[in-house]
Amino acid sequence: MKPQDLIRPEILALKAYHVAESDGMVKLDAMENPYSLPDALRAELAERLAHVDLNRYPQPSPQKLREAIARRMGVPQGMEILLGNGSDELIQLLILALARPGATLMYPSPTFVMYSMGATFNRMKAVAVPLRDDFSLDADAFIVRMQEEKPALVFIAYPNNPTGVLYPENDLVKIIKACPGLVVVDEAYHVFAQKSFVPRLSEFENLVVIRTVSKLGLAGIRLGYLVGRPQWVAELDKVRPPYNVSVLTQAAALFMLEKLDLLEAQAARIVSERSMLGEALKALKGVAVYPSAANFFLIRVPDADRTYEALRRQNVLVRNLNPGITSDENRILLAALREAL
Repeated sequence: MKPQDLIRPEILALKAYHVAESDGMVKLDAMENPYSLPDALRAELAERLAHVDLNRYPQPSPQKLREAIARRMGVPQGMEILLGNGSDELIQLLILALARPGATLMYPSPTFVMYSMGATFNRMKAVAVPLRDDFSLDADAFIVRMQEEKPALVFIAYPNNPTGVLYPENDLVKIIKACPGLVVVDEAYHVFAQKSFVPRLSEFENLVVIRTVSKLGLAGIRLGYLVGRPQWVAELDKVRPPYNVSVLTQAAALFMLEKLDLLEAQAARIVSERSMLGEALKALKGVAVYPSAANFFLIRVPDADRTYEALRRQNVLVRNLNPGITSDENRILLAALREAL
Protein backbone atom coordinates (compact mmCIF):
# COMPACT_ATOMS: atom_id res chain seq x y z
CA MET A 1 0.00 0.00 0.00
CA LYS A 2 1.43 3.38 -1.05
CA PRO A 3 0.48 6.87 0.19
CA GLN A 4 -0.72 7.62 -3.35
CA ASP A 5 -3.37 4.94 -2.91
CA LEU A 6 -5.00 6.65 0.08
CA ILE A 7 -4.11 10.35 0.19
CA ARG A 8 -6.52 12.77 -1.50
CA PRO A 9 -5.39 13.65 -5.03
CA GLU A 10 -5.54 17.41 -4.37
CA ILE A 11 -3.10 16.94 -1.48
CA LEU A 12 -0.79 14.82 -3.63
CA ALA A 13 -0.81 17.64 -6.19
CA LEU A 14 0.22 20.27 -3.65
CA LYS A 15 3.73 21.47 -2.98
CA ALA A 16 4.53 21.72 0.73
CA TYR A 17 5.13 25.18 2.20
CA HIS A 18 8.88 25.41 1.68
CA VAL A 19 11.24 26.82 4.29
CA ALA A 20 14.77 27.05 2.94
CA GLU A 21 17.78 25.95 4.97
CA SER A 22 19.38 29.08 6.41
CA ASP A 23 22.38 28.03 8.51
CA GLY A 24 25.17 30.54 8.00
CA MET A 25 22.99 32.76 5.80
CA VAL A 26 21.85 36.35 6.07
CA LYS A 27 18.22 35.30 6.35
CA LEU A 28 15.85 37.73 4.66
CA ASP A 29 13.25 35.36 3.24
CA ALA A 30 10.87 35.17 6.23
CA MET A 31 10.31 38.91 6.80
CA GLU A 32 11.45 38.62 10.43
CA ASN A 33 12.52 41.33 12.85
CA PRO A 34 16.30 40.75 12.93
CA TYR A 35 16.92 42.44 16.28
CA SER A 36 17.53 40.25 19.32
CA LEU A 37 16.39 41.22 22.79
CA PRO A 38 18.94 43.02 25.01
CA ASP A 39 20.91 40.64 27.25
CA ALA A 40 19.38 41.97 30.46
CA LEU A 41 15.88 41.48 29.09
CA ARG A 42 16.72 37.97 27.90
CA ALA A 43 17.84 37.10 31.41
CA GLU A 44 14.66 38.54 32.88
CA LEU A 45 12.56 36.56 30.42
CA ALA A 46 14.49 33.38 31.26
CA GLU A 47 13.72 33.92 34.94
CA ARG A 48 10.02 34.32 34.14
CA LEU A 49 9.96 31.16 32.02
CA ALA A 50 11.83 29.19 34.69
CA HIS A 51 8.74 29.40 36.90
CA VAL A 52 6.34 27.98 34.30
CA ASP A 53 4.78 24.65 35.28
CA LEU A 54 5.70 22.47 32.33
CA ASN A 55 3.93 19.49 33.88
CA ARG A 56 0.55 21.23 33.51
CA TYR A 57 -1.54 21.82 30.43
CA PRO A 58 -1.81 25.47 29.43
CA GLN A 59 -4.95 27.48 30.06
CA PRO A 60 -7.12 26.80 27.02
CA SER A 61 -8.18 30.45 26.62
CA PRO A 62 -5.96 32.49 28.96
CA GLN A 63 -7.88 35.51 30.19
CA LYS A 64 -4.84 37.48 31.38
CA LEU A 65 -3.16 37.19 28.00
CA ARG A 66 -6.31 38.13 26.09
CA GLU A 67 -6.84 41.12 28.38
CA ALA A 68 -3.22 42.21 27.93
CA ILE A 69 -3.53 42.01 24.13
CA ALA A 70 -6.80 43.95 24.22
CA ARG A 71 -5.24 46.65 26.38
CA ARG A 72 -1.91 47.02 24.57
CA MET A 73 -3.29 46.63 21.02
CA GLY A 74 -6.25 48.99 21.40
CA VAL A 75 -9.01 46.44 20.91
CA PRO A 76 -12.41 48.22 21.10
CA GLN A 77 -14.84 47.48 23.89
CA GLY A 78 -17.28 44.72 23.03
CA MET A 79 -14.86 42.81 20.82
CA GLU A 80 -13.48 39.36 21.72
CA ILE A 81 -10.08 37.77 21.10
CA LEU A 82 -9.28 34.25 19.91
CA LEU A 83 -5.69 33.02 20.25
CA GLY A 84 -3.90 30.78 17.80
CA ASN A 85 -0.60 28.99 17.28
CA GLY A 86 0.50 31.76 14.95
CA SER A 87 -1.89 33.43 12.54
CA ASP A 88 -1.50 30.37 10.28
CA GLU A 89 -3.64 28.35 12.68
CA LEU A 90 -6.27 31.09 12.80
CA ILE A 91 -6.45 31.06 8.99
CA GLN A 92 -7.03 27.32 9.10
CA LEU A 93 -9.69 27.64 11.83
CA LEU A 94 -11.57 30.26 9.86
CA ILE A 95 -11.59 28.16 6.70
CA LEU A 96 -12.53 25.01 8.59
CA ALA A 97 -15.48 26.72 10.29
CA LEU A 98 -16.88 28.18 7.05
CA ALA A 99 -16.15 25.30 4.70
CA ARG A 100 -19.70 24.21 3.97
CA PRO A 101 -20.03 21.96 0.90
CA GLY A 102 -19.78 24.16 -2.18
CA ALA A 103 -18.59 27.23 -0.26
CA THR A 104 -16.16 29.65 -1.93
CA LEU A 105 -13.10 31.46 -0.58
CA MET A 106 -11.81 34.58 -2.38
CA TYR A 107 -8.65 36.67 -2.19
CA PRO A 108 -6.62 39.07 -4.33
CA SER A 109 -3.66 37.39 -6.02
CA PRO A 110 -0.73 37.13 -5.54
CA THR A 111 -1.00 36.98 -1.76
CA PHE A 112 -0.19 34.76 1.23
CA VAL A 113 -0.15 31.17 0.00
CA MET A 114 -1.82 29.75 3.12
CA TYR A 115 -5.21 31.09 1.99
CA SER A 116 -5.27 28.89 -1.09
CA MET A 117 -3.65 25.96 0.70
CA GLY A 118 -6.27 26.17 3.46
CA ALA A 119 -9.01 26.11 0.86
CA THR A 120 -7.53 22.94 -0.62
CA PHE A 121 -7.19 21.29 2.79
CA ASN A 122 -10.84 21.95 3.56
CA ARG A 123 -12.27 21.44 0.07
CA MET A 124 -13.43 25.01 -0.43
CA LYS A 125 -13.50 26.49 -3.91
CA ALA A 126 -10.63 29.01 -4.09
CA VAL A 127 -11.08 32.06 -6.33
CA ALA A 128 -7.98 34.20 -6.86
CA VAL A 129 -8.73 37.65 -8.32
CA PRO A 130 -5.63 39.05 -10.05
CA LEU A 131 -4.18 42.34 -8.87
CA ARG A 132 -3.29 44.99 -11.44
CA ASP A 133 0.12 44.84 -13.12
CA ASP A 134 1.50 47.21 -10.48
CA PHE A 135 0.04 44.95 -7.73
CA SER A 136 -2.59 47.49 -6.73
CA LEU A 137 -6.11 46.28 -5.95
CA ASP A 138 -8.93 46.80 -8.43
CA ALA A 139 -11.72 46.97 -5.84
CA ASP A 140 -14.49 47.35 -8.41
CA ALA A 141 -13.37 44.26 -10.33
CA PHE A 142 -13.07 42.36 -7.06
CA ILE A 143 -16.62 43.33 -6.09
CA VAL A 144 -17.98 42.26 -9.48
CA ARG A 145 -16.34 38.86 -9.04
CA MET A 146 -17.72 38.66 -5.48
CA GLN A 147 -21.22 39.23 -6.77
CA GLU A 148 -20.70 36.34 -9.20
CA GLU A 149 -19.08 33.91 -6.76
CA LYS A 150 -20.91 34.88 -3.53
CA PRO A 151 -17.97 33.84 -1.31
CA ALA A 152 -18.49 32.68 2.25
CA LEU A 153 -15.01 33.93 3.12
CA VAL A 154 -12.70 36.65 1.80
CA PHE A 155 -9.09 37.15 2.89
CA ILE A 156 -7.30 40.47 2.33
CA ALA A 157 -3.75 40.95 3.58
CA TYR A 158 -3.26 44.55 4.72
CA PRO A 159 -0.51 45.31 3.73
CA ASN A 160 -0.21 42.49 1.26
CA ASN A 161 2.30 39.68 1.41
CA PRO A 162 4.38 39.24 -0.76
CA THR A 163 3.97 42.60 -2.51
CA GLY A 164 4.08 44.98 0.49
CA VAL A 165 1.33 47.12 -1.03
CA LEU A 166 -1.13 48.76 1.39
CA TYR A 167 -4.49 48.98 -0.36
CA PRO A 168 -6.54 52.17 0.08
CA GLU A 169 -8.74 51.96 3.17
CA ASN A 170 -11.82 53.06 1.24
CA ASP A 171 -11.37 50.17 -1.21
CA LEU A 172 -11.44 47.68 1.65
CA VAL A 173 -14.53 49.35 3.09
CA LYS A 174 -16.30 48.98 -0.27
CA ILE A 175 -15.40 45.29 -0.39
CA ILE A 176 -16.50 44.66 3.20
CA LYS A 177 -19.85 46.35 2.59
CA ALA A 178 -20.43 44.45 -0.65
CA CYS A 179 -19.33 41.05 0.60
CA PRO A 180 -22.10 38.49 1.29
CA GLY A 181 -19.76 36.53 3.58
CA LEU A 182 -17.09 37.10 6.21
CA VAL A 183 -14.14 39.36 5.42
CA VAL A 184 -10.84 38.64 7.17
CA VAL A 185 -8.33 41.48 7.17
CA ASP A 186 -4.91 39.96 7.79
CA GLU A 187 -2.74 42.56 9.53
CA ALA A 188 0.45 40.55 10.03
CA TYR A 189 2.53 43.64 9.13
CA HIS A 190 0.40 46.28 10.85
CA VAL A 191 3.27 47.50 13.05
CA PHE A 192 5.09 48.70 9.92
CA ALA A 193 2.07 50.06 8.09
CA GLN A 194 0.57 51.88 11.09
CA LYS A 195 -2.87 51.32 9.59
CA SER A 196 -5.50 48.99 11.01
CA PHE A 197 -9.14 47.98 10.81
CA VAL A 198 -9.23 46.98 14.49
CA PRO A 199 -10.68 50.38 15.55
CA ARG A 200 -13.42 49.96 12.91
CA LEU A 201 -14.56 46.46 13.84
CA SER A 202 -17.78 47.71 15.44
CA GLU A 203 -18.84 49.26 12.10
CA PHE A 204 -19.11 45.97 10.21
CA GLU A 205 -20.93 42.79 11.21
CA ASN A 206 -19.00 40.68 8.69
CA LEU A 207 -15.43 41.69 9.60
CA VAL A 208 -12.72 40.08 11.72
CA VAL A 209 -9.03 41.02 11.94
CA ILE A 210 -6.16 38.60 12.44
CA ARG A 211 -2.65 39.49 13.55
CA THR A 212 0.56 37.82 14.65
CA VAL A 213 3.29 38.91 17.05
CA SER A 214 5.85 37.30 14.73
CA LYS A 215 6.76 40.46 12.83
CA LEU A 216 7.08 42.36 16.11
CA GLY A 217 10.14 40.25 16.87
CA LEU A 218 8.47 37.26 18.51
CA ALA A 219 8.29 34.82 15.60
CA GLY A 220 9.72 32.04 17.75
CA ILE A 221 6.85 31.93 20.24
CA ARG A 222 4.17 31.31 17.55
CA LEU A 223 1.27 33.46 18.72
CA GLY A 224 -1.52 34.89 16.60
CA TYR A 225 -4.76 36.53 17.63
CA LEU A 226 -8.11 37.17 16.00
CA VAL A 227 -10.30 40.12 16.99
CA GLY A 228 -13.99 40.19 16.20
CA ARG A 229 -17.53 40.32 17.47
CA PRO A 230 -18.38 37.83 20.24
CA GLN A 231 -20.77 35.88 18.02
CA TRP A 232 -17.99 35.15 15.51
CA VAL A 233 -15.40 34.30 18.14
CA ALA A 234 -17.78 31.96 19.97
CA GLU A 235 -18.33 29.86 16.84
CA LEU A 236 -14.69 29.87 15.76
CA ASP A 237 -13.64 28.80 19.25
CA LYS A 238 -15.53 25.53 18.72
CA VAL A 239 -13.01 24.38 16.10
CA ARG A 240 -9.93 25.56 18.00
CA PRO A 241 -7.82 22.64 19.27
CA PRO A 242 -7.66 22.51 23.08
CA TYR A 243 -4.44 23.83 24.61
CA ASN A 244 -3.30 25.25 21.27
CA VAL A 245 -1.12 27.97 22.87
CA SER A 246 1.65 26.52 25.03
CA VAL A 247 2.45 27.61 28.59
CA LEU A 248 5.83 28.93 27.40
CA THR A 249 4.19 30.99 24.67
CA GLN A 250 1.62 32.40 27.08
CA ALA A 251 4.28 33.35 29.64
CA ALA A 252 6.63 34.85 27.05
CA ALA A 253 3.83 36.84 25.43
CA LEU A 254 2.61 38.25 28.74
CA PHE A 255 6.15 39.26 29.61
CA MET A 256 6.88 40.87 26.25
CA LEU A 257 3.59 42.77 26.15
CA GLU A 258 4.93 44.59 29.21
CA LYS A 259 7.93 45.54 27.03
CA LEU A 260 5.94 46.41 23.92
CA ASP A 261 7.62 49.83 23.65
CA LEU A 262 10.94 48.12 22.93
CA LEU A 263 9.47 46.00 20.14
CA GLU A 264 7.66 48.96 18.63
CA ALA A 265 10.90 50.97 18.71
CA GLN A 266 12.62 48.18 16.79
CA ALA A 267 9.81 48.26 14.23
CA ALA A 268 10.13 52.04 13.95
CA ARG A 269 13.83 51.59 13.25
CA ILE A 270 13.02 49.16 10.45
CA VAL A 271 10.50 51.63 9.00
CA SER A 272 13.05 54.46 9.15
CA GLU A 273 15.48 52.35 7.10
CA ARG A 274 12.83 51.25 4.63
CA SER A 275 12.91 54.42 2.55
CA MET A 276 16.72 54.41 2.47
CA LEU A 277 16.80 50.84 1.26
CA GLY A 278 14.08 51.52 -1.31
CA GLU A 279 16.02 54.40 -2.82
CA ALA A 280 19.23 52.36 -2.86
CA LEU A 281 17.48 49.49 -4.61
CA LYS A 282 15.98 51.83 -7.20
CA ALA A 283 19.48 53.11 -8.01
CA LEU A 284 20.59 49.63 -9.06
CA LYS A 285 20.59 49.00 -12.79
CA GLY A 286 17.72 46.86 -14.00
CA VAL A 287 15.85 46.85 -10.67
CA ALA A 288 12.19 47.86 -10.38
CA VAL A 289 11.00 48.42 -6.81
CA TYR A 290 7.36 48.28 -5.75
CA PRO A 291 6.03 50.47 -2.91
CA SER A 292 5.96 48.75 0.47
CA ALA A 293 4.23 49.44 3.77
CA ALA A 294 5.74 46.30 5.30
CA ASN A 295 9.29 45.30 6.35
CA PHE A 296 10.30 43.98 2.93
CA PHE A 297 10.40 45.02 -0.72
CA LEU A 298 9.21 43.23 -3.80
CA ILE A 299 11.61 43.93 -6.66
CA ARG A 300 11.70 42.90 -10.30
CA VAL A 301 15.04 42.03 -11.90
CA PRO A 302 15.91 40.87 -15.43
CA ASP A 303 16.58 37.27 -14.37
CA ALA A 304 15.09 36.38 -10.98
CA ASP A 305 16.36 32.81 -10.85
CA ARG A 306 19.94 33.75 -11.70
CA THR A 307 19.89 36.64 -9.23
CA TYR A 308 18.45 34.43 -6.49
CA GLU A 309 21.20 31.84 -6.95
CA ALA A 310 23.90 34.52 -7.11
CA LEU A 311 22.66 35.92 -3.79
CA ARG A 312 22.65 32.44 -2.26
CA ARG A 313 26.27 31.96 -3.27
CA GLN A 314 27.03 35.06 -1.22
CA ASN A 315 25.06 33.64 1.74
CA VAL A 316 22.12 35.99 1.31
CA LEU A 317 18.77 34.22 1.42
CA VAL A 318 15.79 36.03 -0.13
CA ARG A 319 12.45 34.78 -1.42
CA ASN A 320 12.29 34.06 -5.12
CA LEU A 321 8.81 34.93 -6.40
CA ASN A 322 9.58 34.28 -10.08
CA PRO A 323 6.22 32.82 -11.91
CA GLY A 324 12.00 42.45 3.94
CA ILE A 325 15.06 43.76 5.27
CA THR A 326 17.08 45.74 7.80
CA SER A 327 20.18 47.69 8.98
CA ASP A 328 23.43 45.67 8.64
CA GLU A 329 21.52 43.12 6.61
CA ASN A 330 20.51 45.92 4.22
CA ARG A 331 24.16 46.72 3.61
CA ILE A 332 25.02 43.07 2.97
CA LEU A 333 22.01 42.64 0.67
CA LEU A 334 22.85 45.72 -1.41
CA ALA A 335 26.49 44.68 -1.81
CA ALA A 336 25.51 41.14 -2.77
CA LEU A 337 22.80 42.34 -5.15
CA ARG A 338 25.18 44.69 -6.92
CA GLU A 339 27.55 41.76 -7.40
CA ALA A 340 24.75 39.45 -8.49
CA LEU A 341 23.54 41.92 -11.12
